[in-house]
Amino acid sequence: MQVGIVGKANVGKSTFFKSLTLADVLIANYPFATIDPNKGFAFVRVQCVDKELGVQCTPRSGYCIGGTRFVPVEVIDVAGLVPGAHEGKGLGLSFLDDLSVADALIHVVDMAGTTNERGEPVDPGTYDPSNDVKFLEHELDMWYLAIINKAWEKFSRKVQMEHANMRLAITKQFTGIGATEEIIGTMLQKTNLGEKLLTKWSEDDIKLFARELRIYTKPMIIAANKMDLPTAQANLERVKKEFPHLMIIPVSAESELTLKQADKGKLIKYTPGSTTFEPIGNLNEKQKQALNYIQKNVLDKLGGSGVQKAIEAAVFDLLEFIAIFPGGVNKLTDSQGRILPDCFLMKPGTTALDFAFKLHSDFGNNFIRAIDVKSKKTVGKDHPLKHRDVVEIVSGK
Repeated sequence: MQVGIVGKANVGKSTFFKSLTLADVLIANYPFATIDPNKGFAFVRVQCVDKELGVQCTPRSGYCIGGTRFVPVEVIDVAGLVPGAHEGKGLGLSFLDDLSVADALIHVVDMAGTTNERGEPVDPGTYDPSNDVKFLEHELDMWYLAIINKAWEKFSRKVQMEHANMRLAITKQFTGIGATEEIIGTMLQKTNLGEKLLTKWSEDDIKLFARELRIYTKPMIIAANKMDLPTAQANLERVKKEFPHLMIIPVSAESELTLKQADKGKLIKYTPGSTTFEPIGNLNEKQKQALNYIQKNVLDKLGGSGVQKAIEAAVFDLLEFIAIFPGGVNKLTDSQGRILPDCFLMKPGTTALDFAFKLHSDFGNNFIRAIDVKSKKTVGKDHPLKHRDVVEIVSGK
């Protein structure tokens, strides 16, 4: 799974990325500070199962604090997009292609209205951030339309000539941008396009298909950034009313980055997603003032910085992923003695057999049964797994 961080230039996108990952990236106040995509790992919170099983976990990747497991998620930060990106403006096509593997998108928007449509600084509140929501959706829709148009005429004729299954044929054509047979089936039913021959689809039909395909294969939330600035709150309320179909998370990426860096420097004790922090180091007066400002104007008002909420909303609300722990009824350790070392994020509807293949192809190919470690009940290969299940796979090898 990969979550893409998108938006126009100079809205705090790289700050948001760094606040998630603490990766060493360039943060600059000018367009195209990012050219090559930055990749790193964020972490989402899952209630650990160790206490239920009477052990203390020792994660192989991620970490666990006070019974909360932080599970890694890959994120990618592409360069800021500009109007006309789908036509190649601002190296837009290259940046859009970097997003093709993303399962979900977080659109970082300067909710304080301090950057214009070109990503240039303007006086706070003088630019309408709702324009950015419209602009990015349009660019993504046009990108999808270009991908579809490139192959459509030849593809549609071939499907009709060979009397191929429409849903399956479309799925195979667009797997590269995340299409699945289930998604295509839902789209065709919703739009009634499945009732038309592909060769009879109009230009408007193809545009509708492109938009729906983008919505289903690149679900998106809005990270309403710069909420620490005075002009942001009124804009947020207005944008929420204008786009009621979108999930909008108030965020202050700069505040989250400050807190994480202070925690790393052992000046404070801070757990991502918390609504407060504990001073533990020697803070000078300027540092105290900055941290007090964050507490009062961000953590207290937003219930946290919003950054952790945003990544978790993408993983658990948009994608509806579940967390599964591999383990054994009689043994919860691996060969190196680590206890419950792994926690995997899996797609909704994952079965015991799917999970076996996730662990190793041999486990899947030689699957005999699975055991629900919590209940100690044996389950079959088609058994659907639930969030926070602990599963033992029994195979023939």
